[in-house]
Amino acid sequence: MGYKKIKPMLSPEEIKSRIPMTEKLLATKAIRDQQLKEIFTGQSDRFIVIIGPCSADNEEPVMEYLYRLAKVNEKVKDRLMIVPRIYTNKPRTTGEGYKGMFHQPDPEKAPDMLEGVMAIRHLHIRSIAETGFTAADEMLYPENWQYLDDILSYVAIGARSVENQQHRLTVSGMDVPVGMKNPTGGDLTVMMNSVIAAHAKHTFLYGGWEVETEGNPLAHTILRGAVDKHGQNISNYHYEDLMHVQQMYEHLELSNPACIVDANHANSAKHWEQQPRIVKEVLHSRKFNSDLHSLVKGVMIESYLEDGNQKVGGGCFGKSITDPCLGWEKTEQLLYEIADLI
Repeated sequence: MGYKKIKPMLSPEEIKSRIPMTEKLLATKAIRDQQLKEIFTGQSDRFIVIIGPCSADNEEPVMEYLYRLAKVNEKVKDRLMIVPRIYTNKPRTTGEGYKGMFHQPDPEKAPDMLEGVMAIRHLHIRSIAETGFTAADEMLYPENWQYLDDILSYVAIGARSVENQQHRLTVSGMDVPVGMKNPTGGDLTVMMNSVIAAHAKHTFLYGGWEVETEGNPLAHTILRGAVDKHGQNISNYHYEDLMHVQQMYEHLELSNPACIVDANHANSAKHWEQQPRIVKEVLHSRKFNSDLHSLVKGVMIESYLEDGNQKVGGGCFGKSITDPCLGWEKTEQLLYEIADLI
């Protein structure tokens, strides 16, 4: 029993010194961070699209995807704020399966978390340097934020983590927008309590220190659908669902009420091809009601170079090895349609 020590992990400072952000890249991030802040505080009406692979499992196809996304961005950037998903941590319900680049920089080799965190920084820095995109990632482990806090512009807290105290308190000290998903069971009160906690000041143990935070006014909700006790998917992206979230916010004294709608996961029952339809319904609801226009700041879409998914080692360049994704041709079309519809 117990824990077998494999090797010591380098500190965040040591990792950052090995793979540093330059002043130019930090300036790019500062601009992107400010643009996102202006959207969440209501100063900008651009619509956020958080889009990309379910899991960033391989640097080269991810970069190819980002090159293509950057070309589209040039045509829609006055209306859309595109934030690529470079998700390097993959939650697993049973603990089995590929856990993301942080665990396995090569999905076909044994875990190596030291190599993983360096691979993550290298990929994110390439994204900023070569496409101008700072990205979104999921905070599967609160400790990981220390290794990426100078790189990420958006963070999501997953459905399995949103009720965890350490996640909530860690978010309260972060300086970027953080989306708190509804839990897998669908209880929106859990999601809202998580946002309340993230907005508040806290003192707690983090990174070997007693720390104090000021609260994160950019923490917000993400609707991702749910699964009932019989294992059936329950969507929560419809007009009535959005109005319910709006009404929940009205009873709270929180700054910057905001909601992002995840078009995949339980909202689509992982039928990836349904994502364009779901996004368009959200946009219609947003147009129909001015309160929802203010509340719904954006959508999340799982997308990659190829439609669907494959097993690890499947060999298809740019095809997801986790959840199925929307392929590039459909993705490009959808992005132009979103820009036209908002």
